[in-house]
Parts: sequence; C-alpha cells; structure tokens
Amino acid sequence: MNVMTLPEQPASGFRVDVSRGQRIGRVSSEWFARPDDERYLSLPDLYDAVRTRAERAQARTVESRAIRVEASRDDSERLALMVPGREAPITPTHWSFGQLCTLVGAPTSYLRQLPAALSAINLQHGLLSHRAELVKTLEADNGRVELRAVTGPDYGRIWDKELIAAVMKIAGNGTGDTRWKVPGVLDWSTMTHNPSVEVTKDTTTLYASDRDVFLFLVDDTNPIEAGRLPDGSPDLYFRGFYSWNSEVGSKTLGIASFYLRAVCMNRNLWGVENFEEITIRHSKFAAQRFAHEAAPALTRFANSSPAPFVAGIKAARERIVARTDEDRESFLRKNGFSKSETSKIIETVLGEEARKPESIFDFVQGITAFARAKAHQDGRLELEGKAKRLMERAA
Repeated sequence: MNVMTLPEQPASGFRVDVSRGQRIGRVSSEWFARPDDERYLSLPDLYDAVRTRAERAQARTVESRAIRVEASRDDSERLALMVPGREAPITPTHWSFGQLCTLVGAPTSYLRQLPAALSAINLQHGLLSHRAELVKTLEADNGRVELRAVTGPDYGRIWDKELIAAVMKIAGNGTGDTRWKVPGVLDWSTMTHNPSVEVTKDTTTLYASDRDVFLFLVDDTNPIEAGRLPDGSPDLYFRGFYSWNSEVGSKTLGIASFYLRAVCMNRNLWGVENFEEITIRHSKFAAQRFAHEAAPALTRFANSSPAPFVAGIKAARERIVARTDEDRESFLRKNGFSKSETSKIIETVLGEEARKPESIFDFVQGITAFARAKAHQDGRLELEGKAKRLMERAA
C-alpha cells in the first residue's frame, strides 16, 4: 500500500466511507452557534477584525483597592468603573462583569439581578478585600471605553491576531490560494465529498466573537489513500485542523489536528483518525509556549508527510490478533472491555463489514463505531481512548 495523492479531482467529488473512524461535533457546535456577524469569508478578513480590536485595546495592571465602582444616576441601571490612570469611567461588558465577580468571589448571577447601586456596593466590598491585591484589565476604546476583560495579574495573554497570523503563514487566505481551505461538503446521496463549494456565511468555518476566535481548515483537494475498502475501492482521507483562542480569558488556546474522511453541511467531521490536540492555558508564560510549541506544531503538521499515518493504518490492518470467537473475546477482555461491550463490538464489525474482526484495524473500527452510539460524551471518549491506544500499539 502506497501513499497516494490523486492527480485529479473527479467532477462529483471523492467517494468516502464515513462509517469508519470517529465523528467529532466540535466544529458543528460552533457552526450552529455563530450569528452572521461572527462569520468571516477569508482569513485576511478575520485577521483584520481581530487586529483592529487589538489595536484599540490597552492592557494594564492596577491595584484592585484603587478601583471605584459606581452606579449610573439615570435609568440605564449600568455600572461603571473608575480605574487609576483614566479620567473617564469604564463600562464593563457582560463578559468582564462576570470575570470581575469571579475574581472577588461574588455570585455573578445574583449581582446581575440586583439594582445597579446594590451591585456596585457588593463589588466594591469585594475589591477592597481582594487578597491578590492586583488585577489586569483589558480596556478598549470604541467611542466609549469598555472593560473587555479583567483577570489575575499573571494572566498570559495570547492575542487572537497572533493565532490567525500563524495560521495565515501556512494557509494564505484560507479559501484556496494554498492547499488549506474552508472545507467542502459531503453529498450523502452519493457518499462523495465535494471540495469545490463556495465560501459563504452558511459554509464558512472562520469565526470570531467579542470574546474568542475559532477556525477549521482542511486539505480536501489532495486525498490520501490508506488501504482499501471491502469493495476494493480506496479508503480516502483528508488532513484537517481546527484552532481556537480567547484573548479575554473565556477559553484556552488550542490546536487539534487529525485525518478525516468527510465534512457534512452541518460541519460534523466524519471518519476521523489520529486526532491530536495541544492546549495552552493563559498562564504567565503562555505567549512563550505559543511561540515555541503551538505555532511550530501547526507548521509541522501542515508540512508533514502522511507516510507515518498511512504506515500506521497498514500495520493495524496487517496485524491479525484473532481468528476464532474465543480469540476475539479474549483480546477485547484483556484490553479492558466488559463482556457486554465485547459482544456488541464484535456484532458491530459483523454488521458493517459482513465478517468478524481479525486485525487490530478491524477492532479499532468496531470500537469507534460502537462509541458513536453512546449517548454520553464521557462514555464515547473512554471508548475512543481505548481504540486510540490499540492503534498506537500496532504502529
């Protein structure tokens, strides 16, 4: 079996088998949740948006005891903060208000329900008794000065624009000037993945809100053949990755890379194999870790050969571990599966392949297919973790 990049894309797309591997819904969750004003049609557009807001922002470390909380004297029921170094009041956003409450140990949902004057008194008390003494603010001037974020003094900010800039180095505009692009769509009627889909607000996978960024790109014009399906046709994969960040502290920075067989219209990832993830908390040395760990890892994956992945699939297909029912049950039980799980995994392979599992690859595919039927995420992740460890043993 050889690493194979098909020279030409069939007019109807690439035929794929999505009954294998994992189904991952992370991108689909983002796709469902994002309103139109958080959807971007190219990486340069996304970068310009996050760069502009970063240029309007100023990060400072101030004494928490020196912050004064005031309630508006009109009917707006707003809070404002008087912060050292600024003459004008700063208005907290919905997000930064919650962060401020958490920092001083105040119940956020309760304070949101109080009249502004009472909420201000409670927050002021919390700030005066704040044991850490210092807070880091992120203030943005958009006509009026807003408090975008308030964190502990050791918060290590990685700007959203830094992540997008790192992605643009390997993916260009994200719409086709390099091999990395917004994904195409799986046609369920023909089971073909069509990479040639116009990037619109409905199809884009480039997102940014006032508190985060998320993007998903694939190399779906250059399929990789890793073995054959039962009918003799090639088992095709594409490379993909997604990344996320929040410069205001709503989530970590992360990069996930993987091989997948298709992306549907709802942006579910189908037939995922070899999923790897890097996360970086926004702690004191986060920026250095991004520069020396995450960004280079992204570049390595983008430029890497798929040969090790294909070799791993080949090894798993060729390694026969069971030829009898007794062998099958013994193999699964020794690898941590219950008696009930063992029988269901074997039945799953029999139903999908019209034969019982024999190789490591057969068992891994049966386990991941069984995992997809689990209603609870914890159960799915546990099974998928076991499947991944089996695959790694075969490599």
